[in-house]
Amino acid sequence: MNIIMKDKIIGIVAKIMIDNIDTDQIIPTEFLKSIKKFGFGEFLFDGWRYQRDGDLDTPVKERGLQKDFILNQQPFDKAKILLVGDNFGCGSSREHAVWALRDFGIEAVISTSFGDIFYNNCFKNSVLAIKLQSKDITKIESFIKHDPHQIIVSLVDKTIMAGKESITFNVEDSLINRIIHNQDDIDITMKDAQRIKDFEANHLAVKPWL
Repeated sequence: MNIIMKDKIIGIVAKIMIDNIDTDQIIPTEFLKSIKKFGFGEFLFDGWRYQRDGDLDTPVKERGLQKDFILNQQPFDKAKILLVGDNFGCGSSREHAVWALRDFGIEAVISTSFGDIFYNNCFKNSVLAIKLQSKDITKIESFIKHDPHQIIVSLVDKTIMAGKESITFNVEDSLINRIIHNQDDIDITMKDAQRIKDFEANHLAVKPWL
């Protein structure tokens, strides 16, 4: 039986209701030189967060924050959930975009639609991507105007609690279980370790010359 590692996401919601935010806006090209999966959070939305954006030679602390950008404002600088416009994560397939969101502290992104590759990359990196209808997005918007702190996302029940509003969302079990049970591709493959060993043994017996 799988041990449940995470069953809820509870945190502040930051709203960036702009359509077609692409992966280059999430993390610009100049920060893609590293293939390490961690250390990208400070470059999230670099072009919007800093006065001197894209400056590779200057530490981020010295580049000046754009004070009117929501993730630079309290309490939204501690946001765990993003509420965003249509077609979020479109553009190139860079997985760094999800790494940057995760490293900043974002655990869930809510939109009406996502770029296909970005959507799947989210679940590979413990970020929950939630697709909702526009009417449900409006309900959340209305609630967080008064209290951005009290959004509760239940991964097991697939519901969002925003005050008295309970909103159901659909995600394939195979995807959301990656987050609930903290599984990556290797973990999922190793669930079938014995079947793989049996196949290899049988294959060798049938075709010993291979």
